[in-house]
Amino acid sequence: MDKSEILKKIGKRIKEVRLQKGISQADLVGKMDGNIDPTNISRIEAGRTNPTVITLFRIAEALEIKISDLVNVVD
Repeated sequence: MDKSEILKKIGKRIKEVRLQKGISQADLVGKMDGNIDPTNISRIEAGRTNPTVITLFRIAEALEIKISDLVNVVD
């Protein structure tokens, strides 16, 4: 699995969880600890950017899930 495929799978997983919880991208940013550009969430979900571990941790906290639930993308 190459880098772009991993990023797309992680982004897809973030979007799936966010939508399951009925949270918009703007709401997710609002729930996150610290500052993040709302357009960055869009890029992460699309797999167009490589989020840091800290960003993934903050997203997981905001979604009230474990970070492993976001990054376990192995088929």
